[in-house]
Amino acid sequence: MKTYKLSTVLLLTVTMFWACGQNGNKEGNDTIASTEGFVPNPQEMSEQPVGKLAIGDKAPYFKLPNVDGRYVSIDDFSDSDVLVVYFTCNHCPTAQAYEERFNDIVDDYSGKKVAFVAISPNSPIGLLPEELGYTDLSDDYESMQIRYVDMNYNFPYLYDGDRHEYSLAYGPTATPHVFVFDKDRKLSYSGRLDASEKPGTANAEDLRMAIDNTMAGEALDPDKAITPAFGCSTKWAWKNEYTKKVNAEWKEKPVEVQKISPSGLADLLKNPTENLMLINFWATWCGPCVVEYPEFIDIQRMYGGRDFQFVSLSMNNPNQEEKVLKFLKSKYSAVPNYLIDTEDKYAVIDVVGNEWDGSLPITLLIEPGGKIAYKKMGEIKALELKKAIVDHPMIGRYY
Repeated sequence: MKTYKLSTVLLLTVTMFWACGQNGNKEGNDTIASTEGFVPNPQEMSEQPVGKLAIGDKAPYFKLPNVDGRYVSIDDFSDSDVLVVYFTCNHCPTAQAYEERFNDIVDDYSGKKVAFVAISPNSPIGLLPEELGYTDLSDDYESMQIRYVDMNYNFPYLYDGDRHEYSLAYGPTATPHVFVFDKDRKLSYSGRLDASEKPGTANAEDLRMAIDNTMAGEALDPDKAITPAFGCSTKWAWKNEYTKKVNAEWKEKPVEVQKISPSGLADLLKNPTENLMLINFWATWCGPCVVEYPEFIDIQRMYGGRDFQFVSLSMNNPNQEEKVLKFLKSKYSAVPNYLIDTEDKYAVIDVVGNEWDGSLPITLLIEPGGKIAYKKMGEIKALELKKAIVDHPMIGRYY
């Protein structure tokens, strides 16, 4: 039987990276080749009972798709004396805060017959854009593939977001939540990695202690064997009523457009606000502009609760206000929307500057005071732009 001893996991990682070098996604980011043809299908479902494992309980069985499309089961780790099952996700700031620590602990236990596997239990349909304010990625399967590569994960990363087929038996209360099992696959520890979320302030001490004790065949003190798992709540598929409500409310928000003069635009570009400002110059007659525009609304919903504001600026002629407004309403553009109040497009080009050749679209990310933090002439790469926003010092991935 093929096993996932740690050496095998590391070899699998190298193989996956070779595969992603041969297969890029639509934005040019490396992803993992799906060799088994797995196609995710997250579904709505009625509320299900969620398990709660006690110390000594047998590890529930699982068989789930890895980011390369191959299925991985609990049986693949049968040669290991300790199995660490790590429930995590892409979007949660707490989960992101522990990514490097978990990579480190996998490296540190290399060759010690300790196996590590991560599972994302979250349903993508249970997530709102408003919940993604600390990330560039959602919790869908494709995003897992991207995150795997971005963070150099050295362990399998499995998807259980369709119907939580196996996660329900484990009952992770939050992401991250870690479970440690002994050679007989009986639970010896459940809870946090350590007690300090901020990166660089801890080293997964609780998890390391649990692994060491389990390897030595020593039970943990009862008050240390179960700890709280702090983080983002697990996104079970039936918890999507709020998602539907908020999405409906966004579509009901008023959408307006106002005209702005070239001098008013010059003032806007100085960004007198305290927010990181994203401005997209577009027009209804510009095909790429129309296609990519919904991405900007998603971005506003993602980061709008932080120090961020998206501003829409139409380069249509001033007499096309009705046409512009119709388009904006169709895209639920409940943001500051402007229509340039001049037919002299060259005057606008002079105001914008920044080597703009006048072609549309153009997108600028502007710091308070007017410094350009990101510029894209032509269609955006949505993931690239989201990374530029969330990794900007004014935003950031952690609390």
